[in-house]
Amino acid sequence: MAGIEHNNTDRRCGHVSEKHRTRKVLSRSVGVLALIGLLLAVYGTAVEPRFILDERRYQAEIPGLGAGWDGAELAVFSDLQVGMWWDNTAMVERVVDRVVEEEPAAALIAGDFLYSTSPSIPQQVQTVMGLLEPLRAAGIPTFVVLGNHDHAVEAAEELTAAFDEAGIVVLENEATEIPAPDGQSAETEPLYAVGLAATRPGRTDAAAALSGVPADAPRVVMMHNPTAFARLPAHSAPLAVAGHTHCGQIVLPGAPRWSYVGLTEDEEVVADGFAPPGHGAEGNSMFVTCGIGFSLLPVRINAPPQLVFFELVPG
Repeated sequence: MAGIEHNNTDRRCGHVSEKHRTRKVLSRSVGVLALIGLLLAVYGTAVEPRFILDERRYQAEIPGLGAGWDGAELAVFSDLQVGMWWDNTAMVERVVDRVVEEEPAAALIAGDFLYSTSPSIPQQVQTVMGLLEPLRAAGIPTFVVLGNHDHAVEAAEELTAAFDEAGIVVLENEATEIPAPDGQSAETEPLYAVGLAATRPGRTDAAAALSGVPADAPRVVMMHNPTAFARLPAHSAPLAVAGHTHCGQIVLPGAPRWSYVGLTEDEEVVADGFAPPGHGAEGNSMFVTCGIGFSLLPVRINAPPQLVFFELVPG
């Protein structure tokens, strides 16, 4: 009997020891996960959005492009989001400085200049104009469309007035000629910038925007929300550019649905880069840039701020 009691005691000790080891493993796992979460939070708030600029270069074939435009560059960026808590104005300054250094034929900014009503709209508009002033000072023709946040905070009129005063062209379902590079306007076919108004709050009118473009004239199309791309008729947008999505902003492998911060299901279809073949009407091509600022959270993980240069070539 004494031997049996001894064996039972051994079993109880072994059971307690196994439970202790399990608790230690769980405790260590939780600690490792917490450390990974902390490192991701630090990286996503203080490293990627503040120090990493994803600068990309592509060629864009534009049918009917005049010889004077062959090889000219367009700079594209979006989503300044001034007024977001802990916004990213230092990166906006860096992007603008790079554009000035590059001296493109034009800069296209795809909307969402503001984010909130605090601080005041006039103060935020003044901040935006200060950030973009180097473009004006460098003589770089600049064209913009407004975004959903610009309308949501009721800043569209003040932004438009400030842009007009600074010589920055706001395109609200309209088109205009881009000044030819190197003063070649008399020698080359005009290139048009077409701007679609924001899909939120339901202002997009593709037909009105394209009505100002002569048939078969070369053009680039700007929009804020990439969902507007589907409204463009065939062969009307050999190069369309959009913003809005922040490329998901927090993109964790294996968890794409919830990590695409604040996007609707339609907006997730083309959240970054070029639209896949077959998306949109025949002959149209769209690129969605990651933007610079934030929505909801001042965090970017695997979706750094982006500046894109397109070299134009005849299609």
